Amino acid sequence: MINTQIAALLCSGSFILIGLYAAIFLDNIIKKIIGLSFIEEGANLFLITLAYRSDGVVPIFLPGMSPDWFVANSAYPLPHALVLTSIVIGASTLAVMLAIAMVLYKKHGSLSAFKILGDNHE
Repeated sequence: MINTQIAALLCSGSFILIGLYAAIFLDNIIKKIIGLSFIEEGANLFLITLAYRSDGVVPIFLPGMSPDWFVANSAYPLPHALVLTSIVIGASTLAVMLAIAMVLYKKHGSLSAFKILGDNHE
């Protein structure tokens, strides 16, 4: 059976690859934005996977714990905090990107990147 951490690493890598493909090769602006969201979520999953500890305990020091045991067995909380911050920033930037896509659609009448940029090489 495959290890959970390896499966999460493979999943995060596939998210990033799918997002790169969408952002580079697809023509629709909305699909490009979704691809960028895939890249962000792949990076978040990668950070969470790095912080995973199979026998880890919640990093809250409780009475009765020895400091040496706590340091050896607690999960590393910094990546979790970074991912929480990244989720909030990602939601904000996603809203801004979608608002820009709406403005582009109102101005050009299309969400095609080729039409918006003036290229007619379809």
